[in-house]
Amino acid sequence: MPEKPVPSVIDDPAMRDALATVVEHSDNGNESLQWNDVSESLSSEEWGRLVREEVLVSDGTGFTLTNPEQVREALQPDEPMDTATDEGGIEAESWAWYDKVAGLVTLSLFAGYWSTGIRDTIASYDDLLLAPVTDALPFFAVIILLAIVTGLYSTVLQSRLRDTEKIQAYQERMKELKERKEAAKERGDDDALEELQAEQMEAAGDQLGMFKLQFRPMVWIMLLTIPVFLWLRWKVRGGHLGASEFGLIVPLAGAVGWQEPLFGPMKTWIVWYFLCSMVARQLIQKTFDIQPSPSPSD
Repeated sequence: MPEKPVPSVIDDPAMRDALATVVEHSDNGNESLQWNDVSESLSSEEWGRLVREEVLVSDGTGFTLTNPEQVREALQPDEPMDTATDEGGIEAESWAWYDKVAGLVTLSLFAGYWSTGIRDTIASYDDLLLAPVTDALPFFAVIILLAIVTGLYSTVLQSRLRDTEKIQAYQERMKELKERKEAAKERGDDDALEELQAEQMEAAGDQLGMFKLQFRPMVWIMLLTIPVFLWLRWKVRGGHLGASEFGLIVPLAGAVGWQEPLFGPMKTWIVWYFLCSMVARQLIQKTFDIQPSPSPSD
C-alpha cells in the first residue's frame, strides 16, 4: 500500500525542531517511540499534535512515523543560496544608481529648511511654474491644489516603488524565527535556543533590507514634495503673498493669519497644507483602490 501523506504539520516552522527530535530518537523513523523517550525534548502539546494529526501512529507497542522518508526530506536544509540572496532566500535589496542620486539630491534639498539662500533659489524656480496658479486662485485654493497633486504622486510612487511581496517575505521570516524560538522555550531546549539566537543575529540584515525597501519610495516622494513645501514657506514667510491674502476663517478660532499659530506652535499654513494633503491621499487611495502599505504580519 502507498504510504499515507504526512499532514502539513511538517511544514510548520514551530514544529520543525520537534520533528527533528522524533526522527533522531526513532533511528531515522525506523523504530517505535514512547512519550517517555522524548519527554525531555518535546512538550506534551507537541507530542499530542503529532499524534492527533497522525504524523505519529500507534503500532501496538509505541508510536512510529507515518512517513519517515517524507519527514526526513522536509527536515533537509535548504540548498546553498546565491551570494545575491540572504540566508532566508530573500534577494538582497540594492538601490539602483538613480535611487542613490535621488537620495543625495533629497538630502541637499533638506538644507533649504535652514539655509535662506538655498530656499530662495529653489522657491524662485518653483515660482516660475506656480505664479500663474497663484494669480488665478486664492492662496487657500492653491494649497488645496498642491496638496492634491502631491498626494496623487505620493500615493502612486509609494504603490509602485514599494516591493510588497519582498517586505512580506522579510516579515514572514522574522515571524518564523519567533515561532521556532517560542517552541524551543516551551520544551526547554537550550541548544535549539542558542542556535536560533545565532540565526536571529545573522538575520539582522533583514531589518536593513526592510528599511531600504520602505525608504526607497520615500526618497522619491520627498524629492518632489520638499521643493513644494519650501515654496510655500518662501511665499508665506518671505512676504510674497498678496495684500488680500490674510489667512483663513477657522471655526472657534475665527480669522487666523497664515503665519499665526493654529495648532500648538504650528502655523496656519502648515496645518492647512497637512490637513488638505491627508484628506487628498485618503480620497485618492479609496478612489483608485490603492493599498499604500502591506498588511503587517500577525
